[in-house]
Amino acid sequence: MILVAFPEMRPLAEDLAPALGADLLTLDWHHFPDGESLISLPGDLDGADVAFLATLRDPDRLALPLRFAAATAREMGARRVGLIAPYLGYMRQDRRFERGQAVSAPLFAQFLGESFDWLVSVDPHLHRIARLQDVFPMPAIRAVSAPLLATWISTNLPDAVLLGPDSESQQWVAEVARLAGRPYEVLRKVRSGDRSVDVSVPESAALREGTPVILDDIASSGVTMARAVERLLAAGTAAPVCLAIHAVFAHGAQDAILSAGAARIITTDTIPHPTNAIGIAGLLSEAILSVVTALDLPVAGTIRLDLNPAERTTE
Repeated sequence: MILVAFPEMRPLAEDLAPALGADLLTLDWHHFPDGESLISLPGDLDGADVAFLATLRDPDRLALPLRFAAATAREMGARRVGLIAPYLGYMRQDRRFERGQAVSAPLFAQFLGESFDWLVSVDPHLHRIARLQDVFPMPAIRAVSAPLLATWISTNLPDAVLLGPDSESQQWVAEVARLAGRPYEVLRKVRSGDRSVDVSVPESAALREGTPVILDDIASSGVTMARAVERLLAAGTAAPVCLAIHAVFAHGAQDAILSAGAARIITTDTIPHPTNAIGIAGLLSEAILSVVTALDLPVAGTIRLDLNPAERTTE
């Protein structure tokens, strides 16, 4: 395999390439004064399995360069072209809320499916979409970060009480709490706009006896986490730790959470950010090797490629 990293993903690529036994190359991305891009691929790709590593925190900026890179790899003789997108954008817009709105999740999935033979991502935001295979036309694996989060919590915060900021977060919080052997609660959120949110804190003795850990898959505007921090402190808890899988962080989000009184913010390295403290290279390598192996092996039935590798079955 040849692993081709988009420039900002070089640190993760350096951990991932040895785990895959892959040659690591860096994509050359030149920006012209008018905003257009020139993508150049190094080396000989003839007959190779090529995997591009690009986190999709800013998918509009990356969409065309990804398409150009995949097409160029095929022109240079690549046998297969895959996409490793630790963070997968556009999965939240999974239904039409107002007449005329684009339902972006399936549209973006089809867009990527036109360029890539397989996809691996870490905990995409799936709410009304049950699994990646429901919207992606090619094999797609959801790598599950819960064991990594649970290990970090057990090691660093053995008295943790986990908190999900809203009902959508329960799927992550419940599993991490189970693996870490810690209690959890889910807060109730009321949203009236992109940056207008309030949350309620349940009455719980455990919250006052342990360290609150607010866990969510995405920290974007930071408003939900900031409000949860404020409400917890007002209820008399210790300063909460905020733990997010994906450090999306719109402008000012990190400062808003810390200013609200959070003790610290911890994220995985699906998106490069100063808060990264949990590495995902091992998790990604297992998922990538499983999907590549499955594409090469004849099997009976259909492989469920959207599952955690430990849970994969045929049906």
